[in-house]
Amino acid sequence: MASRPWSGRARRALLTALVTAAVALPVSGAARPAAVPAPVPATPAPLASARPPVLEARYAAARTEIGAARDMAARHGDRRRAAALADMARPDRTFLSFDGRDGGRGAEVFGDLSGARRIAVLVPGAGVDLDHYGRLRRGAEALLDGLGGGSAVVAWLGYRTPALLGPSSLTAGRADEAAPGLRAFAGELGTALPAARISLLCHSYGSVVCARAASGLDVADIVLYGSPGTGAGSAAALRTRATVHAGVGGEDWVARVPHTALALPFVTVGFGPDPTSPEFGAEVFDAGGAGHSGYLEPGSVSLRGLAAIVSGTAGGGRA
Repeated sequence: MASRPWSGRARRALLTALVTAAVALPVSGAARPAAVPAPVPATPAPLASARPPVLEARYAAARTEIGAARDMAARHGDRRRAAALADMARPDRTFLSFDGRDGGRGAEVFGDLSGARRIAVLVPGAGVDLDHYGRLRRGAEALLDGLGGGSAVVAWLGYRTPALLGPSSLTAGRADEAAPGLRAFAGELGTALPAARISLLCHSYGSVVCARAASGLDVADIVLYGSPGTGAGSAAALRTRATVHAGVGGEDWVARVPHTALALPFVTVGFGPDPTSPEFGAEVFDAGGAGHSGYLEPGSVSLRGLAAIVSGTAGGGRA
């Protein structure tokens, strides 16, 4: 999908309008999840291996952190958050890490990580936090079902995501904050499971996060889908050994947003070329008619395409 040419004046007008609209929209989101207090979590022990006892210790430690956050939310009077955290603390939920502060962070495992030969790490985009976690969880479950045995999926909510409608979703600041944590997490998985094939599935603003982390990642695939751009001019500019894939659904509004970037005095607004364009140089996969939030819908063309990449059967990938 080639990017539509825009004049410098049109680019400036468009991006200025986007920034103005983002700033002018109600900022009640700033007071929503971050306003619920949570304790400072303990630093988890390194994941030196993926043996079941090691994993169970990490899961139990995270469960303790979730329980403490649940209790604090209840004392604060936020019944909705307390109920959500009570569900996350169930014995059948498995988190490698958890931090309930400032909207929430966590890494939840779906499937048997100890025996996984293929691991998909889902990196979400704007607007995902503890109060809007359900879609990410359902997507992880659907992808696991599509992958079959010998697979695991990790929903990595490991950073302070930008508001869905706000100026932070138009710049790379939150991605720059997130990149070191994503590199560290992927490295930890690689150390614990050196024979596993690890793929990063980076949705929307998450593709900017993955791009910022790319040069320090030892993974098989970096998949950019529903992407507003990456901040890089090409797949080669990501400086990664991973195969870079890209896809956009036919009903995704992001396909109709001009992929450009505007350098302002102290910040760049926008993320540059469309990763599905020929000049970007990614391996483009068929995302069917997916809408922006529908790439992991059960039975969808996009889900099958993502599962094939994670499985290493899509062609062009690193086995």
